[in-house]
Amino acid sequence: MESLRTQAVRVLETGGPETLRVVEVEVPPPGPGQVRLTHEAIGLNFLDTYHRSGLYPIDLPATIGSEAAGRVEAVGPGVDEPAVGDRVAYAGPLGAYAGARLIDAGRVVPVPDGVDAEVAAAILLKGLTAWYLLHRTHRIRPGETVLVHAAAGGVGTLLCRWAAALGARVLGTAGNEHKAAHARASGCEHVILYRDENVPERVMALTGGRGVDVVYDGVGEATFEGSLASLADFGLLVSFGNASGPVGPIDLLDLKDRGVYLTRPSLGSHVRTAAQLRRAAAAVIEALEEGVLEAEVGQRFRLEEAAAAHEALESRSTVGSTVLIP
Repeated sequence: MESLRTQAVRVLETGGPETLRVVEVEVPPPGPGQVRLTHEAIGLNFLDTYHRSGLYPIDLPATIGSEAAGRVEAVGPGVDEPAVGDRVAYAGPLGAYAGARLIDAGRVVPVPDGVDAEVAAAILLKGLTAWYLLHRTHRIRPGETVLVHAAAGGVGTLLCRWAAALGARVLGTAGNEHKAAHARASGCEHVILYRDENVPERVMALTGGRGVDVVYDGVGEATFEGSLASLADFGLLVSFGNASGPVGPIDLLDLKDRGVYLTRPSLGSHVRTAAQLRRAAAAVIEALEEGVLEAEVGQRFRLEEAAAAHEALESRSTVGSTVLIP
């Protein structure tokens, strides 16, 4: 079996989008327990910008990207499934920004024939994130009120749709009316324009002064204090991302008067094993097939345009999900 040569986008040094470099790499034959994939679509996530900037340190140089869909081109010794030609997707192992790659067979999940590769690449990592936030970090109960920051973004859209389907009253935040309309179409009952309105004050007005049961905050530093102020007594703040930068040191005494809860979860702890990953991915695919979730690909960039894709994501000019096409 011969090696493949393909394009990849690599981080040679940490910094802004301009540090991304398009290079040619060699992908060797798969080893024991591995498969070699050819990518059809690659998902763009804020996690990618954290690896590029150094917020989440990784060994450099590195091919970044944690989500893609494609076909199995070759299998290594000891691999019974998937088979050559199977359509698969994955979320987690770095190395997605490439036309082809090696990956452990246990880290890929099957993609049904009715699910387009772009949809699979756009939804798996974000869908798994929405799954654990709504079904593990806090099991949404009918009648609860939740606040979703960046409600028109890739994860935010899925959180709104799924939470509404579970019977929650969903409030969201967005940066402009265009994004607000997108969030409302995704299940938000009310959308707060955070540039024009005081978010906690508006939340309290919408909840009769009570606050929300849960805040899902993937923005981080810029929204953290407002998220705490938006909670009902004994409410839960779920800080799961750092789009605006990491949250600084916290004085726990600030939380005591209302008995609120704070957690900083991650997907990795929920899908450590292949069996856990497949069960979680099956829940996401089921929700997609039933129409509970919908992966709207709002932007497409060529793989070699990854720097421009990062600029668009970080400037908050994207709506829905973004994919890179090799």
